[in-house]
Amino acid sequence: MSTVGSTCVFGPVPSRRLGKSLGINNIPAKNCPYSCVYCQVGQVARSRIERRAFFSPADILQEVRDRLDQAGEAGQPIDYLTFVPDGEPTLDINLGRTIDLLQSLSIPVAVITNSSLLWREEVREELGRADWVSLKIDTVTEDIWRRINRPHQAINLPQIIEGIRAFARTFTGTLVTETMLVRGVNDQEASMAGVVGLLQKVQPHRAYLSIPTRPPAVAGVSSPDETTLNRMYQIMADHVKAVEYLIGYEGNDFASTGDIEQDLLSITAVHPLRQEAVNALLARTGSSPEIVARMVAQGDIAQVRHNGHLFYLRKYSQDRPLDQKQPLDPAPIGATGEKDPHGTH
Repeated sequence: MSTVGSTCVFGPVPSRRLGKSLGINNIPAKNCPYSCVYCQVGQVARSRIERRAFFSPADILQEVRDRLDQAGEAGQPIDYLTFVPDGEPTLDINLGRTIDLLQSLSIPVAVITNSSLLWREEVREELGRADWVSLKIDTVTEDIWRRINRPHQAINLPQIIEGIRAFARTFTGTLVTETMLVRGVNDQEASMAGVVGLLQKVQPHRAYLSIPTRPPAVAGVSSPDETTLNRMYQIMADHVKAVEYLIGYEGNDFASTGDIEQDLLSITAVHPLRQEAVNALLARTGSSPEIVARMVAQGDIAQVRHNGHLFYLRKYSQDRPLDQKQPLDPAPIGATGEKDPHGTH
C-alpha cells in the first residue's frame, strides 16, 4: 500500500520527548472520550467511549514500512513509532494487534494516551505491549477534571485513577506522565498537591509539566505566568524523582516525502506547525510559498496566531470557524447517548 494520500502515518517529526518520531494517526479526527479545552485538534463534536476498528493493522504496518523506506533513502533516522492521533488512541480496538505487528520492525513503539480508558482491563493489556507510554494526569480533583478535560458523562475520575495505578503496577516499559497546566483552572498549589500524590504512587520514569504551546480548542485558554509555572514545578520536583518542563519549541526539522501538500496536510492534522517550520520544509523541498497560500485560500489549512507565533493547522469540514470557538466553560460536554459495550457504567 502506498503512502501517497495516507492519513495514518506522518513524519518523521521532531519530538521533544522521543527524538525523531514517525507518527501514527490511528483515530479519525475528534473521536475521543474527552474534549479538553487545550486540545490542538479542535473541539470534539461527539464524545465516544465505545472502542471499534478504524484502520486495518496490516494497512498501518505497510504504510509504516513504506515511510521507513523513504526515510532510509533520505538518510533520516527514526527513533520511535508513535501513536499520536487526532483522538484517543486506545479507542482503537485493534491497538494491541497493531502494536504487535509494528514490533517486528525493531523500532520502539510509543503511545501517548489521555488515560481516559485505562479503567478497562483489555486497554491496559494492549497498551502494555508498547515500549514507551505517556499517561495524561492533569488533575485528580473532580470539578477541575470536568472543567479542563470535559469527559464523556459515562466515565468517572476515581475509576480512571485506579486504572492508571493498575497500569503502572504491571507495565514493564518506560512510563512517563504529562500534566498540562491551564491558567486559572489547575495551576493552584492544592491541585498540584493532588497530582503529586498520584505520581508518588505511579512512580513514572519522568513526569512532564506542560503548558498550551499550540493553538487550543477553546478561546480563553492560556498558560500560567512564569512565577506560577515555576511554583508548580517546584512542588512537583520536591516529591517526584524526575521532573521536566515540556514547554520548549521542538524545532523545524520536519521531514518531507516529496509531496509537500500531503506532508502539510498529514503533519498539521495532529501537529500544528509554526511558520518557521513550514518555511524550513518548503526550503528543503524547493517548494514555493504560494503552495501554502493556495492551501489556506482553499480552506485545506488554517492560519492561527497564538502567543505571538503564526501556526498552520489542518482544517476539517466539521470545524467551526476559528473566530467562533466556544469560550472556556466549567461544564463538561453533554451526553451522547452512546452505551458502554462492556456494561460497566
